[in-house]
Amino acid sequence: MVDANEPVIVVGAGLSGLATALGVAVRGRDVIVFEAADQVGGAAAYSGGQVWIGANPVAAREGIEDSLELTETYVRAIAHDAPEVLDEKAMLRWIRTGPDAIRYWEELGAIRWKVIPGLADYHNEADGALPVGRYLTNEVIDGSVLGPWRDKLRVSPYFPVGTTYDELMEKGRRATYVDSEESRPEKADHAGVPAFGIADGREFDAAEGTDPLTFGTGVVASFLRRVLEEDRIEIRPSHRVTDLLAEGDRVVGVRADGPGGPVEVRGPVVLATSTYDWDSDLVREMVDLEPEDFGSVAPESLRGDGITLARGVGADIAKIPATSVPMLPGWRSQVGTGYGYGPEYAMPHTMIVDAAGNRFCNDSYWVDIVAKTLAPGDRHLPFFLVWDDQHRQKYGLAATPPGGEYPEGWVTSAPTLAELGQRLGIDGAQLTRTAERFNHYAARGEDPDFGRGTVTYVNKFAGDPENTPSPVLGQLTEAPFHGLRLKFVGTGIGSSGVRIDGDGRVLDPDGAVIDGLYAVGSCAALTTTGTGYNSGFALGRGVTLAYLVAGELSGHPVP
Repeated sequence: MVDANEPVIVVGAGLSGLATALGVAVRGRDVIVFEAADQVGGAAAYSGGQVWIGANPVAAREGIEDSLELTETYVRAIAHDAPEVLDEKAMLRWIRTGPDAIRYWEELGAIRWKVIPGLADYHNEADGALPVGRYLTNEVIDGSVLGPWRDKLRVSPYFPVGTTYDELMEKGRRATYVDSEESRPEKADHAGVPAFGIADGREFDAAEGTDPLTFGTGVVASFLRRVLEEDRIEIRPSHRVTDLLAEGDRVVGVRADGPGGPVEVRGPVVLATSTYDWDSDLVREMVDLEPEDFGSVAPESLRGDGITLARGVGADIAKIPATSVPMLPGWRSQVGTGYGYGPEYAMPHTMIVDAAGNRFCNDSYWVDIVAKTLAPGDRHLPFFLVWDDQHRQKYGLAATPPGGEYPEGWVTSAPTLAELGQRLGIDGAQLTRTAERFNHYAARGEDPDFGRGTVTYVNKFAGDPENTPSPVLGQLTEAPFHGLRLKFVGTGIGSSGVRIDGDGRVLDPDGAVIDGLYAVGSCAALTTTGTGYNSGFALGRGVTLAYLVAGELSGHPVP
């Protein structure tokens, strides 16, 4: 029963939270958005802004053929490892409703979608995969339309905001970063010429006098611009929700801490927070990793609040195997105390090995890296990135530009692979033998052992398109050789989390709906796709759940 006299309370001002607020407000109901951080955008603003929806109307208007049946075939094909964690009803609800949600947000003026050119589904070998069409992002938006809220918007430090996917796909990801770095006139913050970054500190500027926003920052900015047009929406940054208020089995409001002290507001609650990246106890629980093997590139406000709040009122927690969680191989930052990641591990002249000096996975493809490194009973921790000086000269690493010198103490270097192994704690003799075999096949552009170079998405998005015979394969032959211990780096999508149904309603351990409580962000477990993951699933599900939950809370449920 909808009580329109009470506002809807949204916890989290990321993409799904802003979308939910907008969908409720345009139908005549007030919304209050509580955001723990002093900026809005959450993990989505840090992301590549890839929104994956099959059979979407944007692809259709560009003449790309797809269907709901083909989409379902693909999702099922990649979600077979642990079928028990896949929620069939939720999967079908998302697949069938997603295209309508995409159309709705565009017709509402929240965003102008475009297909990301040339970007294939992750698992190009799976039944139902497409070479292009299911990845959407925003048309470029100028930050000036946000007015004073421009300073409150997170800007991704991991993507060259201001450039586009057209440029990225044409040149290759790292090359685009390098071009952006070399073309910037000087450092500036977004009060003037906006400074943008990648992989812990590299900065890139848009052209002077403009403020083009792209990637995840641009997607969030598009929705934020439309949200700011609605008088019924109030956004409260620096307000961390600490408790859910309950009466019996029903959630009736929230308690939050803000600059003026604690506040209580009554109304149905939508959890739009991200996941648990910056809570070490939840990291141990969900993926069984200690701090020495885990970091995060997500905003530090991602402390598992949504999960903790929902647990406090009896919500069930669904766990996805750690081998299917979207984490990336990364490193301790070269600047500051955070963590970084980048496409460099997928570039030519690199390989990933364990302490025994052996390769064990397709080390250009994070999906396989996670699955093989954390395989139950056969874990390969610690694990290391090893590369030669060709890689340093061509690509650099993180904040170190091509040809630059790595910060002292950050990278280990040695004149031979055997000595490098000794310094890193790797079996140096075996590392040398592993490299010899790797080099033999890399010269041919092949990897018969682990299939490096066989994933179209990686070759197009992460590799070097100018390297032959493969964009991700190159020999390790030029001294000195370099290496570092890798960490798994969370991206704000933990997969495990609060159990919901296909309409975003939070469930208890018996499968019953907890009245008055919904979840649309990455705090909600990805039971929608189970162990199958594809870049863009989280944002695609987020905008779909926002569409569904907003409809229900405004008295217009989606059939």
